[in-house]
Amino acid sequence: VQLVESGGGLVQPGGSLRLSCAASGSIFSMNVMGWYRQAPGKERELVARITSIGFTNYEDSVKGRFSIARDNAKNTVYLQMNSLKPEDTAVYYCNLHTRDMNYWGKGTLVTVSS
Repeated sequence: VQLVESGGGLVQPGGSLRLSCAASGSIFSMNVMGWYRQAPGKERELVARITSIGFTNYEDSVKGRFSIARDNAKNTVYLQMNSLKPEDTAVYYCNLHTRDMNYWGKGTLVTVSS
């Protein structure tokens, strides 16, 4: 299984970005796809995740600002990030969890700065 992220970059506070992650390979239909992030000097943390039937959960600090969605036909997960704050600056990693296996993308950098 391979995960390829795209959509990171530099954005001003209050701005928006949309991350995408395309999964390829042998993927079991029942899975959870999600986004994690790791800021400098901090541990990796869950941002949001979505099951194959659409149940979602979010880290408290992003509720109301971020939205996760997926396209099962394309094995792709999206993260729409609005009202971005400097503290959202991090490397964002795509994750796929299935059959007790975890797969990770290489990460995409999101920098929120004026």
